[in-house]
Order: sequence, then structure tokens, then C-alpha cells
Amino acid sequence: MSATGAELSRTYFERVVEPLVRDHWPGMPCAAARLGSGSDVLGLDDAMSRDHDWGLRLNLLVPDDVVVAVDDHLAEQLPASFAGHPTRFATTWDPAVRHRVQVETARDLAVSRLGVDPTRDLTVDDWFSLTGQAVLELTGGEVFVDDVGELSGIRQRLAWCPDDVWRHVVATDWVRLGQELPFVGRTGECGDDLGSRVVAARLAGIAMHLGHLLERRWPPYAKWLGTSFARLPRSAVALGPLERAVASPDWRQREDGLVEALRVLAVVQGEVGMPTVADPVEPFWDRPYRGVRGAVVEVLEASVTDPAVRALPRGVGSAEQWSDNVDVLTGAGRRRPTR
Repeated sequence: MSATGAELSRTYFERVVEPLVRDHWPGMPCAAARLGSGSDVLGLDDAMSRDHDWGLRLNLLVPDDVVVAVDDHLAEQLPASFAGHPTRFATTWDPAVRHRVQVETARDLAVSRLGVDPTRDLTVDDWFSLTGQAVLELTGGEVFVDDVGELSGIRQRLAWCPDDVWRHVVATDWVRLGQELPFVGRTGECGDDLGSRVVAARLAGIAMHLGHLLERRWPPYAKWLGTSFARLPRSAVALGPLERAVASPDWRQREDGLVEALRVLAVVQGEVGMPTVADPVEPFWDRPYRGVRGAVVEVLEASVTDPAVRALPRGVGSAEQWSDNVDVLTGAGRRRPTR
């Protein structure tokens, strides 16, 4: 693979798209970037990524009153190909063969990915409606130019959520872990080895999500969650235990792996300045299984000061914590909480 998608997009913008726009609208402020969907936005594209929705794609952000004119101008003036790639092609969401310079305003781009307007102050409900992947589609890609800084300002505001929202979503992941950790052993001891494996794998996914939250990193969607987790500075220490949890042939070894990983994450929690406990794991009643100590949730809840966050029910966190339905998580309009 000679160039990544982001490299190809930058070169395409600098050599073809930018001259066409600057020459026709001299002095017009704009921004250009490779944002939105696609593994190349996260810098994770490879040779296999080229089989669909990959190529000469970029975002061109211009004032609202020239969006249509700029789009039409590019449709007329862009060459048929650049660097051996077609400038016009169909995508999985649009069968039309057309150029893939997405022309719009910075605000409209942000709203299309998030479902909320990040140019204004976000409410608690706004923050909880976001998914890590939606935010990464605005903050994870490369910016080629930003004349007035509007796009950069949006990305800065989305760098991370408010402190009390952060504490609440971390507490929510601990709640989720506590709800099923004992089931790894209970299912296994009853002879349901497949059920035990399924529960262990689900809990490993929650632990990986928690690791991202603790390090103030937006977690990507499932395809790249493990890759991203392995790159976390602190939480990646839990990678080995989590691998054992999903690969071990015996439920006791699965539980041991999960317990070790949760103890690592509890230490990370303290290292990043959050309240934590010495051991987040305790025996589950008088049964031979282990569960999550309630205190790890309680110390986090006690540290929240925002009344709007304190009023939230325990265990009700962000959209990606209360649903794993892909259509919900990828539909900005479906992620709003209903209370």
C-alpha cells in the first residue's frame, strides 16, 4: 500500500481541490480535513480497506451561502482521476457515481455526526447521547487547513466530556461489570461452557471500554476497540489478563483473567486522579464466584457535584452503555435519552 487514505486525501486537496476553490473564490475562508466514516479517519486503514468507500474522499467546509456553488464547481472542474484513483465513485450509502469532496459548513458536518450542535454549550443529555465513534469521526482525522479555526474549536470542545459526566460513565461501566461478573462462574459450574464464554467476552468488552474512559480517550466502535485498547498508555496492562479471560478453557481461569484486569483498571483509576478502592473485587455472597465491590461505584458517585448528573439513575450512562444496537448507535437522531 503506497499511501494511507489520509495521505492520499491531503495530496488530493493540496494539488487539485484547493487550487480549484482558491482560484474561483479568492480570500474565502475554508477548512479541509479527512473526517467522517472510514478506517482511514482513525489512521487504521490497510490494503483490505480499499475494497469499498476508500479513495479520494475529504471534507471541505465553507460558508453556508456558497456550499451549493462550491459543490457544483467541483462537480464540473475536477479531473476524472488523480494519482491513479477515480475522483467520482459510488459508496455503500450512495449509489450515485459522483465526486466525494463533502462540501458543507463545519457546524453541519458536526451535527451530522453527533446529532447535537457542538458550537454551543452541550447539556448533560447531549453528552450522554454521544458515542466514542461519533466523536472520533470529528476529532480523529487529519485537518489539512482551517483558515478561521472553527473546525479546530469544535474539535477542542469535544476533546473530552465534563468531569462529572466522566465520573458517571466510569461508574456506569463498573455497574455493568458487577451485573454479570458472577455469571462467568455460575454458568460454567452448571456445565454451560458456551454461556460462560459469552459472558466473559461481553465483560472483557466492557472492561476495554472502561479503560478508554479512564484515560480520557473516546473508544471506537467494535472493529477497532481492541486495537485502540492495546495502545492505551496505562490500561493496556490489562490486555494479557483479558486475553486469558476470553481464551481460557476453564471458567475459573476466565474469572481469574477478568479479576486481574479489573484490579489493573482500579489502579489506573487512582492514577488518573479519580477516587478508587484498594480492591474492586469481592466474594459473591457465599458462592464460589467473585463480584464487583459496590464501593468502587459509590466512591465515584459521591465525588459528583453537578446536580443534573447526581440525579441520574445508577447504571444509566451514555448511549453506548445502554444499547449495543448498531442502528441506534450509528443513528444520531436515535441516541437521545428519553426521560
